[in-house]
Amino acid sequence: MSLWWQAGLLVILVFTAYLPALQGEFVWDDDSWTTGIAPLLDGLRGLRWMWLHVGALQQYYPLTGTTFWLDYQLWGFWTMPYHVENVLWHALAALLFWRLLVQLQVPGAWLASLLFALHPVMVESVAWITERKNVVSMVFFLASLLAYSRFAGWGKMAAADVPGEKTVGRSPDFFYRLSFFLFFCAMLAKTSAFSLPAVILLIGWWKKGRICWRTDVAPALRFVGLALALCVVTFWEERNKIGAEGMDFDATFAQRCLIAGHAFWFYLGKLIWPSNLCFIYPHWQPDPASIREWFYPLAALGVLFFVWLARGRIGRGLATALFFYAGTLFPVLGFMNAYGMRYSYVWDHWVYLSSLGVFALVAAGLASLADRLRKSSVAYGFATIVLSLLMVLSWQHAAMFINTETLWQKTLAVNPECPLALNNFSVLLYQRGDKDEAMEYCRKALQLKPNYYEARYNYGLCLMDTGHTNEAIESYRLAIQLYPNFPDALNSLGYALTAEKKTDEAIGKYQDAIRLNPYLAVAHYNLGMAFLAKGQIDRALPELRQVANLKPDFDAAFNDLANAVALNNEAWSLATNPDPGLRDGKRAVEIATIACEQTHYEQPLLVGTLAAAYAEAGRYNDAVSTGHKACALAESHGDTNRLERNQELVKLYQTHQPYHEPPTGAHGSTVH
Repeated sequence: MSLWWQAGLLVILVFTAYLPALQGEFVWDDDSWTTGIAPLLDGLRGLRWMWLHVGALQQYYPLTGTTFWLDYQLWGFWTMPYHVENVLWHALAALLFWRLLVQLQVPGAWLASLLFALHPVMVESVAWITERKNVVSMVFFLASLLAYSRFAGWGKMAAADVPGEKTVGRSPDFFYRLSFFLFFCAMLAKTSAFSLPAVILLIGWWKKGRICWRTDVAPALRFVGLALALCVVTFWEERNKIGAEGMDFDATFAQRCLIAGHAFWFYLGKLIWPSNLCFIYPHWQPDPASIREWFYPLAALGVLFFVWLARGRIGRGLATALFFYAGTLFPVLGFMNAYGMRYSYVWDHWVYLSSLGVFALVAAGLASLADRLRKSSVAYGFATIVLSLLMVLSWQHAAMFINTETLWQKTLAVNPECPLALNNFSVLLYQRGDKDEAMEYCRKALQLKPNYYEARYNYGLCLMDTGHTNEAIESYRLAIQLYPNFPDALNSLGYALTAEKKTDEAIGKYQDAIRLNPYLAVAHYNLGMAFLAKGQIDRALPELRQVANLKPDFDAAFNDLANAVALNNEAWSLATNPDPGLRDGKRAVEIATIACEQTHYEQPLLVGTLAAAYAEAGRYNDAVSTGHKACALAESHGDTNRLERNQELVKLYQTHQPYHEPPTGAHGSTVH
C-alpha cells in the first residue's frame, strides 16, 4: 500500500469514528473559548488582546485562541466546522506520529498511528471542542520532534551508533531553528508540550545509549528555557485565575503519592482495556493508612526501576516507552495542582500525549512478534480486529459529546455520585423550568460535596425562583464565602437584594461582579436598572449601552431600554432646562412618549419625564394624570423617594406651572 493510500485511509477511518460528534453542540466549558469570549473574537483588536495580555483567555494559549478567532470569522458559532477542525487536527497528529516513528525506525509505525487515531480514550480530546488546545499542541509537538530528528540525524542511526552524520539537503541548523519555532507554537497552543526537551534527551539516549553534553544537552537548553518561561505563566494562571487552590487541593505529600500511583495504573489500564469510559471519573479519596493503596506507587516505581536495570538484556526500547509515558504524564499525576483535579484526579484528555509511548510500544511489540513467528497475516489480522473494535468504541463514546444533556446523563450513568454532573444537570432542569427537580439535584450535589460553591449558587437560583428570597440570599452569600471571585453569584445576590429593596447594597454587588468579569452583560443591565431606580440616569445609561455592546442579540428589551433611557435623558433636558432657549415642550413630549412606549409605560422615571414634558408644553391636565401614574408606579416599586418627589411635582402641575431645573442643577439626574 502506498504512503498516500495509507494516509488517506487513516483520515477516512478517523472521520468515520468521530461522525456522531460532528453534529454536536457546544457543551460544558466550550464557552470559555467560544461564546464566553465573543468580544475577543469580533475583530482584530480582540485578536491582538489575546496575544498581548496574559489574562485575556482562560489560559495563555493564544495560538489556540487564534484558531477559534478564525472559526468565528468564517462561520460564527455554527458548531459543525469546529468539530470537523478538531478531527482534522487529530488526524494530522496521527499522520505526524506515523512519520516520526518511521523516521526513528520503530517497527509497526502505521499500526501505532492507527491505535492513536482510533482509540476511544482520545475521544475526549477530539470531540470536546474546548480541548482543541490538546490536538493543536500535539501537532506542533510532533512536527517539532520530526524537525529535530532531521537535525540530530536520528533517522540515520542504529541503536548503537554515535552522532555526527549530516543531513542531506538543508543544513542541520535550519531544522534546529524550525524545531524550536514549532515547539514555541506547541507551547502557545498548550503548555503540556513542555516535556519536549526531556523527550529529545530520552530519544537521544535510546538511540546512542548515552547522553552527551555537546550533541544532546546543549542544543536542548534553549528549549528548556522557553518551556520554563511559559510553564511559569500557566502555573500562575492555574492558581490565581482559574482557581486551582484552596480546600479542594489540600492534600498531603503522602496522599499525592497515592494519587500519582493510582493514576499511573489507571491510565495504563484504560489504554489497554478501554471499558467504562466516563467524562468525569469517581473522585477517590487517598488513604495513606491503607497498605493496599501503597501498592500503586510502589509497583509503578518498581516497574520503571526494573526496565532500567534490565535495559542491557531487553534493550532500551521498553524503558524509553515507559519513561516517555511516565514523564509526560507527571504534571497531571497529582504533585502539582490542576483545576480539573477539583472534580476528578484522572481525565482522558490528560493522557493524550502520554499515550504515544504506549501505542508505539504495543505496535512495535506486535510487529516484532509477527516477524519472529513469520505469521504476519495472523498478527495483522488480529490487529485489524482490535482496530475495528476501537473504532466502534470511539464512535459510541463520541456520541456523548453531542449535547450537554447527553454528556451529563451518560456521565451520571457511569458515575452517579458525580457532584459536577449532578449540579450541571440541575442547571439544565432549571433552564427547562423544572425548578423543584433542579433543586433536588443541587441538594444531592451538596450532600456529596458541601463546599461546592457552584451548586450552592444554583441552589440559590432555585430558591429565588420559588419565592424564598431570604434563603436565596443566604445561599448566594455562602457561595461567595466559599469562592469570593464569583461574579455570577455576586450579580444574583445583587438581584435578590434589589428584590428586598436594598438597592445601595445591591449596587455594590453588581459593581463587584463587573470588576471580576467586565463582559457579564446581565450585571451591567442590573446595575443600570439599579441606577435607574435611584434616578441616576447619567450613571444608568452607560451600563445599559454596555449591555447592547456586549450582547446585541441577547434580548431586544435591553436595547429598547438603553434607547429609552437615552431618549428620556434628552426629553428631560428639553422639558426642564434652566435655559429657556434650550427648552422645547412639544419636542420633549414626542421623545418622552417614544421612551415610555419602548418600556410599556412601566418605568416610573420615564413616565415622570413625560409628565414634566406635558407641563412644559402647557398640557397641564395630561401632566397631572401622567404624574399620578408615575406616583403609582413608584409606589408599586417600593421607591418612596421617587413617590414623594413625583407627588410634589403633581402639586406644581396642578397650579399650572412646569418644573425647571435650577441653573446650577445637574441636568437629567434629578429624582422625579
